[in-house]
Amino acid sequence: MSYYITTPIYYVNGEAHIGHAYTTFIADALARYNRLIGNDTFFLTGTDEHGQKIEESAKRNGKSTREFADEISATFKNLWDEFDISYDYFIRTTDANHQQSVQKAFETMYAKGDIYKDFYEGHYCVSCETFFPETQLVDGEFCPDCGRATSIVKEESYFFRLSNYEQRLLEYYEAHDDFILPRSRKNEVVNFVKSGLNDLSVTRTSFTWGVTLPQSLHDDKHVMYVWLDALLNYITALGYGSEHDEKMQRYWPATMHLVGKDILRFHAIFWPAFLMSLELPLPKHIGAHGWWTRDGEKMSKSKGNVVFPKEVAEHYGLENFRYFMLREVPFGQDGDFSQRAFIDRINSDLSNDLGNLLNRIIGMSGKYSDFHIESVHVSTYHAKELQAIDAILETVENHLENIQFHRFLEELWKLFTIGNRAIEEHAPWVKIKEGKTDEALATVALVANILAKASVLLHAVMPKTTATIADALGFEITTQTYERLIKACQLLEPFVIKKVPPLFPRIDEPLMPEAPKAMVEADTKHEEKNNEPETDNLITIDQFFQTSLKVGTVVEAQEVPKSKKLLQLQVDVGESRPRQVIAGIKEFYSAQSLLNTQVCVVANLKPAKLMGMLSEGMLLAAKDNDGLALIRPEKPKAAGTPIG
Repeated sequence: MSYYITTPIYYVNGEAHIGHAYTTFIADALARYNRLIGNDTFFLTGTDEHGQKIEESAKRNGKSTREFADEISATFKNLWDEFDISYDYFIRTTDANHQQSVQKAFETMYAKGDIYKDFYEGHYCVSCETFFPETQLVDGEFCPDCGRATSIVKEESYFFRLSNYEQRLLEYYEAHDDFILPRSRKNEVVNFVKSGLNDLSVTRTSFTWGVTLPQSLHDDKHVMYVWLDALLNYITALGYGSEHDEKMQRYWPATMHLVGKDILRFHAIFWPAFLMSLELPLPKHIGAHGWWTRDGEKMSKSKGNVVFPKEVAEHYGLENFRYFMLREVPFGQDGDFSQRAFIDRINSDLSNDLGNLLNRIIGMSGKYSDFHIESVHVSTYHAKELQAIDAILETVENHLENIQFHRFLEELWKLFTIGNRAIEEHAPWVKIKEGKTDEALATVALVANILAKASVLLHAVMPKTTATIADALGFEITTQTYERLIKACQLLEPFVIKKVPPLFPRIDEPLMPEAPKAMVEADTKHEEKNNEPETDNLITIDQFFQTSLKVGTVVEAQEVPKSKKLLQLQVDVGESRPRQVIAGIKEFYSAQSLLNTQVCVVANLKPAKLMGMLSEGMLLAAKDNDGLALIRPEKPKAAGTPIG
C-alpha cells in the first residue's frame, strides 16, 4: 500500500517559525509511522519561491531575487536536515523540472478550454498574492485574510474557469465526508463554494518573478499566478508531464495534504478544481491545523514574541519539542506555546511516567536477576494487565487516521499508568523478601514489555528516544517487531537490559527568555478587570452601540482539562475563521450539547487569557437561582448577524 504525505511548500519571505515546525513534525511522524507499518511511503516538503512579494523582499534586502530565494530556501532545508526530518524529496518551485511540469499542466488546461484570456480589475493583496471582490474586503479596503491594505489593479490576465467546477466540487464534498479534516472545517469550505465561485486569475503581468507561460502560447508578458504554480508542486514532484512519471503511477493520489487553516480554501477548492481539469484523481484527505500563539498572544516580530524552532530545540531538546507540539493541542484547533506548559509536559509525562518507569526496571532487574529479564511468567501473574494493554493497542492507532496525535499519545500513555500501577500493587521488592521470585520478576518483565510496545508506537513521534529504549530492551524497532509486538501481541524474548542515563532530566525553570514583560502585565491586568463585579450604571445609546453583538454558531466544543467550569468553543461569527471562546458554562452545558447550536457573542471584547488559552469573545447568558441559561436567537440566523 502506498502512502503519500505532503506539507505545504513554505513561502521564502522569512525564516521558519513554530507553525512551520508544527506542520513538519506532524508530516514526519505520519511518514515514519507508515514506514513502520510497512506502507510504501513518500514524504514531500519544500519551498514556494515565486511571486511579487518575493521580488519586493529581495529588492529591500539588496539582493537578486534568485539569490534571496536561494538563501531563504536553504534555511528551511538545513533546519529540517538538522531536525532529522525524514522527507523523501525537497522541492523548490524554482527547480527546472517543476517549471516544465507546470507549463505542461497550463498547456493542458488551456487546450481543454478551462483557461482563457481577458482583463481583470480588482482589489489585490500583495501579501496574500490574491484578488478579492469588494464584498469581501474589510471596510472596503483591507484584505479579509491578512488585514493589510489592498490596491486597485487592472491588467490583462489568463483566467481559470473555476465557476465551471462549482457543482462538481459540492458533489465531491458530499460523497467524501473525510476529504477535509477535521470534519468541522468542511462547512466553511462548502459554504464558500455555495456562495458562488468566480473564475480565477492565474497569470500576472505586473512582475516577472514567476513561471513563464508555455512557448506554444507565444505570450511572454505573463508569468503564472503563484498559487497555480505552488499547488502543482504536489504532482510535479512525482514527475507529472515528463517521460519519467513512475512516481505518479506509484503514489498519486496523495493520501494527505497537511496545511494551515489559513490556506485551506486554496487546497480544498482551487486545487481539486485544477485536478479535475487535468482529469487526475483528487487527494484522499486535506488536513488543516490551527495557529500557534505564545502565552496567549498572537506572535509577531514587532512584539518580539515569535518562537523559533531551533531555539526551542537547543534549549529543551528536539524530541521533547516534538512530543509537546503533537500532544498539547487537538489537530485543527489553535495551540498556545507556553514554557511553563512545556516544562510540565517534560516533567510529568516524559520524566515521571516514561523515563522513571525505565529507570525502575533497570534498577530492580539489576538487584533481582543480574539484569536478565524473561517474559515466561508474565501471562501467569498479569493476565489482567495484558488484557488491558491489548485493548489499548487494538484502538490506539485509529486516532492517527484522523491526525489526532493528542488522543493517540493520551491513549498510549495509559500503558505507562498500567506499568506504574502494577509496580505499586505487586511490589516486587516485597515478593523478593517473601521468596516469590517468579512473581517479582514477572512484574519487572511486564513493565519491560509495556515499554517495548509503547516505544514501537511512540517511535514516529520520538524516534531517537525510542531507539535508545528499544536498544536497552534488546530489540530494534522495525516493521517486523511492530508486527510481532503490536499486531500479534507477543512478548519480548529473554534479554539482558542495558543501563541508560536518565532520558528526561527534570527542568525547574524556563530555559528560554520569556515573552516581553509588558505584554504579560497587560494580559494580567485585563484578566483582573474581567473579574471585577458588574454594575447597573446607566449608559447612553452611543455607549451601547460601541459593543458589537453577533449571532454565532458553535462549530467545535470540548472540555478544558483540569477545569470544573470551562468549555473551549470554536464559534463561527461570519468571519474568515471561527473565534475561540473560553466559556465558564461547563456546569450547565455539555460540550456535545452545544455543537451546531447558536449563541449570542460579544464580538469586540479585547481578547483575554483563561488558563493559558486565548478567549476572543464572550457569550451572553442569564443566571438566577435556577441556574444559567444562554441567550439565543429565537429563530436560526446567519453566523455573524448583528444584534441590536
